[in-house]
Amino acid sequence: MTPTSTASGALSVIVATDNARGIGINNSLPWHLPEDLAHFKRTTSGHPILMGRKTFDSIGRPLPNRRNIVISRNPDWSHAGVERVASLQEAAALVAGEDAFIIGGAQIYAEALALATRLIVTEIGQRFDCDAFFPVIDAQQWQETGRETHRAANQELDYAFVTYERR
Repeated sequence: MTPTSTASGALSVIVATDNARGIGINNSLPWHLPEDLAHFKRTTSGHPILMGRKTFDSIGRPLPNRRNIVISRNPDWSHAGVERVASLQEAAALVAGEDAFIIGGAQIYAEALALATRLIVTEIGQRFDCDAFFPVIDAQQWQETGRETHRAANQELDYAFVTYERR
């Protein structure tokens, strides 16, 4: 697979991870960080989002102001307001030339690292009980190009919005 990017669009991964690369437990987020949810909404609004069926199920509905594309091998799966495709490659082809975001889950993220040109990672400075993890970000393939550090004072939780670009 080759990275998917055109002059007018890029395929980006957006994810929040704890300091052990955890992304979820029992198909839900193990933390509540409103600042990250707002960042996610700001970043993805108006753009297509690609996700696995389990991620869609955890959200429970199509996200507004976004083209929702769900990857499922089950040809009978459907949901109002959602497009179903059988593979990440098929989803990427549907959004070619647009800025689009891959939003999970773990299996989709693992496949997406070969296709994406940008990673937008919320690094949460704490470890949570997780059963799903983000792949290791290979410094040979990815270069950090931006970092905004923050603190959720009400939770005493440090986090950063970090951008990586493919080398």
